[in-house]
Amino acid sequence: MDLSEIRTQIDEVDHNIIELYEKRMKLCTDVAKYKIETGKPILDRERELAKIEKAKSYVEDAFDKEAVADLFRQIMSSSRKLQYRFMEDNSNTRREPYDEFDALDKSAKIVYQGVEGAYSFLAMKQFFGDDVDCFNVGTFAGVFEAVESGKAKYGVIPIENSTAGMVNDTYDLLMRYNTYIVGEIFYNVEHALLGLPDADISDIKVVYSHAQGLMQCSNFLDSHMDWQRIGQANTALSAKKVLEDNDKSQAAIASKDAAKYFSLKVLEPCILNEKNNITRFVIISNKRAFKKNAAKMSICFETAHETGSLYNILSHIIYNGLNMTKIESRPIEGKVWQWRFYVDFDGNIDDAAVKNAMRGIEEEARYLKFLGNY
Repeated sequence: MDLSEIRTQIDEVDHNIIELYEKRMKLCTDVAKYKIETGKPILDRERELAKIEKAKSYVEDAFDKEAVADLFRQIMSSSRKLQYRFMEDNSNTRREPYDEFDALDKSAKIVYQGVEGAYSFLAMKQFFGDDVDCFNVGTFAGVFEAVESGKAKYGVIPIENSTAGMVNDTYDLLMRYNTYIVGEIFYNVEHALLGLPDADISDIKVVYSHAQGLMQCSNFLDSHMDWQRIGQANTALSAKKVLEDNDKSQAAIASKDAAKYFSLKVLEPCILNEKNNITRFVIISNKRAFKKNAAKMSICFETAHETGSLYNILSHIIYNGLNMTKIESRPIEGKVWQWRFYVDFDGNIDDAAVKNAMRGIEEEARYLKFLGNY
C-alpha cells in the first residue's frame, strides 16, 4: 500500500470521526436543556473521570491509553463549552448586572498615592486635566480605601511598567478591595537625577528613589559605584526628602516635573536604562459601571493544584477566539506554592464570546473575581 492510499483511508476515518463528533455534540445540547430544567451543574468531574477510565480500558498499549485519555478530555471540554454557550444563549446567564457610561467623569474627585510631582500625580493630570479635583494619600492601600469608602470617585494606581514588570502591591489590593478597573493610562517615564540648586554631580554620595526607579537606572548608577542607593515610597517623595534635608551630597531619581515642584536642579536629564519606558496606571471605582465601548477585560482566578488545571481555564479564552494580552501570577496567602492568576484579554462584557468564556471559567475555576472592563 503506497502513501496516497494510506492517506485516503485516514481521510475516510477522519470523516467518520467528524460525523460521530457532530452527533455527540447534538446529544450534549440535549444534556444542556436537561440541566437547565433540573438546575444541575455543567461540570460533573466524577462522571468525566469515570468516562476517561472507561475509554482507557478499551485499549491495551500504555501510549494509546494516555492518548485516548487526552482525546476524551478534549472532547468533554468541547462538550462543556457548547453547553455553557447554550445556557448563555438561552438567558440562563450568571452575569451580574452593571451600569454603562459614555466617558469617565473628569470633574470627579480623584485620589492618588504620593505627592505632587509623583508619576501617579502626573499620569492623573495627563488623563483628567490640570484642573483635576484631587487629593493624595501615603499608600496604595489608602487609594483603594478612599475609593471603596466613596471619599473619591476614582483612584489612579500604577499596575505595571514596561521594563520593571508588575506592581505586586496593586495586584494584591485588587483582590482585597471591592473595586473595579474602569480605565487605564499609559505614562511615558523619564527619570532624571535631581539635586539641590547649588549641587554638582561630583557632590553626590547618596541617591534616593523608589525601588523600581533605582532598578530602571541601574546602568547609570553602576557608573557611580561609590554612591549609596536608598529606596523610598515613591520617586517624588525622594525629591522632597532631598529638598528637606538640604544636603547637597544627596540626589533623587524622579521626573523633571518633580524638579519644578520641589525647586531642585536637574543634574542629569535622562538616566534610564531603557529609553522607551512606560508605566501603565489603572483607574479604579467602587461602582460596577463600565464604558460602553470598553475593549479590555481583567479577571483573577484560582485553579486546582493539579496537572492541566491552568490550561483548562485558559482554554475557555482560546476556544472563544479571544486574544489574551497578559497573564501574571501571585502567591495565595496561607497556601504554600499555590498561585492565583491575573489575566487580561480583549473584549467587551456584552460580547457573546466573552460571556461564554466567563461562564466556563466561573464554572470550572476554584475562584473567579471580575476586575473590570475598560
